[in-house]
Amino acid sequence: MFFSFCYQVVLAASIISKSGKALVSRQFVDMSRIRIEGLLAAFPKLVGTGGKQHTFIETDNVRYVYQPIEALYLLLITNKQSNIVEDLGTLTLLAKLVPEYSPSLDEEGVCKAAFELIFAFDETISLGHKENVTVAQVKQYCEMESHEERLHKLVMQSKINETKDVMKRKASEIDKSKLDKSRVDKGGFMSLSGPKSFTDLSISSSGTGFGSGSGHGVGAAEVESFSSKSKGRPTASATAPPKGLGMQLGKTQRTSQLMQSLQAEGEVILDDFPSTVVQAKSLLPPTDPITLTIEERLNVITKRDGGLNNFDVQGTLSLQILNQEDGLIQFQVENKDTPGLGFKTHPNINKELFNNHHIIGLKDPNRPFPTGQNDVGLMKWRIQGLNESSLPLTVNCWPSVSGRETSVNIEYEATEMFDLQNVVISIPLPAAREQPNVSQIDGEWRYDARSSVLEWSIILIDNSNRSGSMEFVMPPADPSAFFPIAIRFTAARTFSDVKVVNVVPLRGGAAPPKFAQRIQLVTDTYQVV
Repeated sequence: MFFSFCYQVVLAASIISKSGKALVSRQFVDMSRIRIEGLLAAFPKLVGTGGKQHTFIETDNVRYVYQPIEALYLLLITNKQSNIVEDLGTLTLLAKLVPEYSPSLDEEGVCKAAFELIFAFDETISLGHKENVTVAQVKQYCEMESHEERLHKLVMQSKINETKDVMKRKASEIDKSKLDKSRVDKGGFMSLSGPKSFTDLSISSSGTGFGSGSGHGVGAAEVESFSSKSKGRPTASATAPPKGLGMQLGKTQRTSQLMQSLQAEGEVILDDFPSTVVQAKSLLPPTDPITLTIEERLNVITKRDGGLNNFDVQGTLSLQILNQEDGLIQFQVENKDTPGLGFKTHPNINKELFNNHHIIGLKDPNRPFPTGQNDVGLMKWRIQGLNESSLPLTVNCWPSVSGRETSVNIEYEATEMFDLQNVVISIPLPAAREQPNVSQIDGEWRYDARSSVLEWSIILIDNSNRSGSMEFVMPPADPSAFFPIAIRFTAARTFSDVKVVNVVPLRGGAAPPKFAQRIQLVTDTYQVV
């Protein structure tokens, strides 16, 4: 132990009470707890015997260099070979740092800030020797954030949000199944083979607004939001039960309580569509018994200085058939000739038929497709080898520090291939800062103080606004603090341009059934790092 002391100057830095109780102690050599507690407990007795004008006390083995701070002592334990002038300089620096992390200089305040004080001590003293740093530098070093940690937190938050969405959907499905079961048990007016509620009828019938069927109707993101809200909180006209089932109103109350609990946890629950729109949708007849969903999901990570880390496109084609008599069908599919595009069909799909004729049908033509409220996956695909020029949206961020402020210029450029909807660009800001001063923006902005994120929103990007910019000013900050930038949007067109052009009935003499397509491009991960 003595051999290691000789090569160290500062053995320990501590904050103790007048009675010798250790509140915070950072050792810079291998010392046992009993040893350091014994040294600290002996200090008040030595102070009592020595003169009050001294700021250090020597024993046979160590030297105590101390400074009173209100009702406490800031104490350095050094070896006797140390330079007392350097030790006093170290003590002075530590005395300036302690109030920065513990404004309340009492036992409770110091204990609450114990870890922050230890981190500050580590930045000041390294291997027993004082570092050439100032108070401002120590604070800056302790506040620095890890880019990998921030990226990990974003990924974890995305998973949490996705889990909460699944929870809300499951809760809605459970409430709906209980309501349907109660209706059937009491002689309800709907059969099990048909749609389970007027709400579902309205969703399936709105399919004419997607893909090649029609250019009218609401967007994919709006229908998703509407469907989730309709399942969670049915309208009065959609769920009015027959006579004798008046107590079914309790379902809506329980779902409302679920939404209130989610709001209490910090979830943002958007308001419903206007009642006139909801009622109009819920009263539409089920004109589309077959609904096909074509979805592509983007996973993109770009570099702030240009270039790509990842560019991955994955697509799926799923089917929903409401009536069992419509299950004996096949689908004619077409797509754009895209380099790097590869398809995989479901094991029950006739692969030879698809590869030769681009027709999706079951291996057993006498077997119908499954029916019900759940989507059935038919095919998936992936596009690889895309370059930076194929990105739907490019975002550039230019932070610059000038004097006592940081000016941030952000611009976007969108390709002419897609019209993007509900675009949100989320820029992380340094923590514990005031609201940014936005001086110019194309679109709308919102500052989330809880997560310290500035959200730039553009409802629609089309030929009228393929590029745009935003500028805001903040106090001085490290340029890397404004990354990674997260982006999300939707589009009614896909990279592969997969679409169903025809539905062929396999029953002889049957008319081609009506069908609707729902085509959308969404973002899973889209970041600038």
